[in-house]
Amino acid sequence: MGKILRIDMSDLSHKWEDTPAKYKDLAGRAFTSKVVREEVDPTCHPLRENNKFVISPGLLAGTLAPSSGRLSVGAKSPLTGGIKESSAGGLTATRLARIDVPGIIIEGAPSKDEWYSIYIGKEKCEIKKTNDYAGMGLYDLIGKIWKDTGAKPGIIGSGIAGQRLLVGAGVFGNNIENSDPGRYAGRGGLGAVLGSKRIVAIISDDAGGERPKPKDVDKFENGRKALREALDTHPVTGVLNDDKGEPFGGLKNYGTNVLQNILSEAGGLPTKGFSTGRFDAAAKISGEAVHELIDKTKEKFGDKAEGKYAHACHPGCVMSCSNVVPYEDTGKLHVSPLEYETAWALGANLDISSLHDVAELNRICNDIGLDTIEAGNTIAMLMEGGLVEYGDGPGAIAALKEAYDAKSAMGKLVCSGTLLAGKALGVTRIPVVKGQALPAYDPRPIRGIGVTYATTPMGADHTAGYTIAAEILGIKGTVTDPRALDKAELSKAFQSTTAYIDFSGYCLFIAFAILDNDDGMKGMTDTVDAFLGKSVDIGEMGTSILKDERDFNKLAGFTKNDDRLPEFFRTEPLPPHNVTFDVTDEELDAVFKDL
Repeated sequence: MGKILRIDMSDLSHKWEDTPAKYKDLAGRAFTSKVVREEVDPTCHPLRENNKFVISPGLLAGTLAPSSGRLSVGAKSPLTGGIKESSAGGLTATRLARIDVPGIIIEGAPSKDEWYSIYIGKEKCEIKKTNDYAGMGLYDLIGKIWKDTGAKPGIIGSGIAGQRLLVGAGVFGNNIENSDPGRYAGRGGLGAVLGSKRIVAIISDDAGGERPKPKDVDKFENGRKALREALDTHPVTGVLNDDKGEPFGGLKNYGTNVLQNILSEAGGLPTKGFSTGRFDAAAKISGEAVHELIDKTKEKFGDKAEGKYAHACHPGCVMSCSNVVPYEDTGKLHVSPLEYETAWALGANLDISSLHDVAELNRICNDIGLDTIEAGNTIAMLMEGGLVEYGDGPGAIAALKEAYDAKSAMGKLVCSGTLLAGKALGVTRIPVVKGQALPAYDPRPIRGIGVTYATTPMGADHTAGYTIAAEILGIKGTVTDPRALDKAELSKAFQSTTAYIDFSGYCLFIAFAILDNDDGMKGMTDTVDAFLGKSVDIGEMGTSILKDERDFNKLAGFTKNDDRLPEFFRTEPLPPHNVTFDVTDEELDAVFKDL
């Protein structure tokens, strides 16, 4: 295990530390949440010097384990006031893992109004003043950094929104080709925490590094191959085409946005500000529509066309659910990726049916450093408040572009999160839990995901416990009734398993295959155990992570009353099924009753 890099922005110093016993063998979310729990005062102001920004590649990042290159970042969230971990693909996790940097802890804050970037290489760190990087659009910034360094580093950082301490800000990351800053650890406003440290970019170069080595090579190899087989043969995560040349893997062909039509048909796609569960124009902004657009531009522009599906979000990703959405009239890159959550937040949620307008909103979010889920819900508040009409794509684009102007009140509002915008505009239907906006599954007809939204320490977050795998897509051919009310155990199991996956460095989407395939599940655990040279129980690791997070939030002042959905989900029936979220408070409290 390598040494932890600790950076103090108060005096621009850094030091390499031997890993303390309490952090030993922790990685990813397990590391970030443990450090935040141990070292951050839960009552501190999240955008001042006493908060810490923590970075950790997942345990297996940089290895040959399939789809294992995830990066976790963590801090006290300025959006929720509680603990937050957010993860992303991109290049940084692999770069850090190959130069043996298991964790970075950034503390303090500079006293001067200067901007800095941190350059990390093998056994070296340099903090440079980079005022010329501040205020740049992120498409320009990542290109400039690759040009300035002469290398192909991983880059994460804060964009315009984060540098202005606006809590809708995510932490951007560059993609493999460095063509888009769209690999976001988006949730929780963590881009603003990085901005509060006066950091524009963290740049990691793995020159001189090497692939991390497992303690038990044979066991690791066997586990890796079993997991790869499970992923390749599953209809969600599988290969692009079957033996007959027909499309097979849902994620490779249609990306995560394969869910747009599925959720709309199920009546669980939040549409027009969570007022109905079905979007008549879902097909126009779906993964299938993106697939068709890519094929169309390839046919028209040939090798000059830049659109792609089956695009990897990080080195070693075999599920390849990312995409590159092209402009229809040129075939050139418009945005990468357009994911399901984003297409929903900026599309169905706003009653916008133009794929071009959705992609343009996505591109602007990527450029200014915004979480697309929070941004889409915030724009919905502008629509609820009468500042923009529902369905007005150009109007939404114009409102979002205001964010480029540092003096624009509208620009600041649209970057300030759903809760603040809703309250400022007198909106009473504000879809947030613990201050964070709900993602793309309405909890009224899909109760398990609603339980996760309510009870996760992270604020409303589907990735904290993705019960959709059981409630909509089914496990081993059986769909768990989405409208059943006894969902505490289901949500707890998914939250615990997810925490373990976030520790491992694997992408959450391996869950589709491992839940259906016992050999795949064993392959996942065998790779983790073989890498560490000891057995790690899924439940124990996941529960330990959740306990750290719950303990932090309790000390920050959270109670069981914060583990609730907004009132309107309980009182307003959702068409077309006309159901409310009527899971009892007792059921919600049962999720973590023993923690």
